[in-house]
Amino acid sequence: MENQKILMEICCGSVDDVIKAEAGGAHRAELNSDLFHGGLTPSIGTLRMAKKVTHIPIMAMVRPRQGGFCYTEMEFETMLEDARLLLENGADGIVFGCLQEDGRIDAARCRKLLEAIGDKESVFHRAIDVTPDWKEALDTLIELGVTRVLTSGQAPSVLYGMETVRDMVAYAAGRIEILPGAGIRPGNVRQILSGTGCSQFHCSASGIAYDRSTENSRGIFFGGALYPPEDRYSTTDLAAVEAYQGVL
Repeated sequence: MENQKILMEICCGSVDDVIKAEAGGAHRAELNSDLFHGGLTPSIGTLRMAKKVTHIPIMAMVRPRQGGFCYTEMEFETMLEDARLLLENGADGIVFGCLQEDGRIDAARCRKLLEAIGDKESVFHRAIDVTPDWKEALDTLIELGVTRVLTSGQAPSVLYGMETVRDMVAYAAGRIEILPGAGIRPGNVRQILSGTGCSQFHCSASGIAYDRSTENSRGIFFGGALYPPEDRYSTTDLAAVEAYQGVL
């Protein structure tokens, strides 16, 4: 691994996140909204601004709602429209995932999205981690021509799914890129890369930022049954991104 270039992708939820990802040494960004729910489609404005002020490739998430990956007809039509608009406004690729009710890859819908993506990069996200047969899923994605797949090896953290990710790499045999993600930290990234045989990884490098503007009335909440604190939010932490540079 010492002589191999390692590509770091940071999961971002805002323009500021992409700026800090690039400043910290990231090679690529995955742009989302609502990271709390696993990442949803970002706004066109967010993408346009991120492209104006940064220079690393930006992969844009296309996911219309939280909770599962089997979409209604209108949700899927929205995904197609979002993919087209994101690409027209500078996205370097699209991240997506469509499953059938039984959890298997929805090849027909993936094919339609890939037609919209054209010659840009395509990433099938961690929906693969809930498929009943990852080999069948990879076969489908390879046949469709997907660029890469983001996976934790069908485990809550890639640290516990390393063996599966390694098997995925061997099974793919260069026909599709395998991008490990979920639970990667500076303290375990070398172990994960060595254990999986991957030369790229996906991580969040997140921290907490504070916004004191809500403190005049601490009894008011603006959404979510869990009532999270309204004076803080998750953001990419520059120091957390930079920490990877010392261990790669």
